[in-house]
Amino acid sequence: MSTSSPTTRPAGAWPWVACLSRWILGGIFLSMGFSKAMHPVDFLKIVRQFDVFQNPTVLNLIAAWLPWFEVVCGVFLLAGVAARGAGLVSIAMLIPFTGLVLRRALAIHAAHGEAFCSIRFDCGCGSGEVNICAKLFQNSLLILLAVLVTALPHSLFRLRRKGKSGTGLEGRPAAGEGDGASKGLP
Repeated sequence: MSTSSPTTRPAGAWPWVACLSRWILGGIFLSMGFSKAMHPVDFLKIVRQFDVFQNPTVLNLIAAWLPWFEVVCGVFLLAGVAARGAGLVSIAMLIPFTGLVLRRALAIHAAHGEAFCSIRFDCGCGSGEVNICAKLFQNSLLILLAVLVTALPHSLFRLRRKGKSGTGLEGRPAAGEGDGASKGLP
């Protein structure tokens, strides 16, 4: 008779997919956030080029806070702290930003008649001037990673709070497993 209890940890490759997605997305957010945070005036100029906000106070707030917000999301993703929430926040940042990049590229295409995939500009992501088709593809992959982070269970290499029993959430047996209830024991 075995005394070990099964855990609720998912099996297979999905925990690794979730972990790698979290690390890749977190590393990119951390890197890009720091890049923007170290050059806030340059980032402000780029934000202004998107022509979404006209109010200088709003523009300054975006240029000052958004990079640090990305850094915090990156740290949370890398550490596995509130990973699903950080994934949702990442999606909430990536989808509108991708739409703005597409809108700006379409405006440049309409104004100059340049072939769409030959358009290059600094989109404010922190990596300088980029090819727009490559950037839209990259953002689509980042959105996919963020969806994976949000949807998949996280059980590998993450910080977690210990429960009253002294084990993390993944260490507790599922209801009816290993607690004596399935054997009719009190």
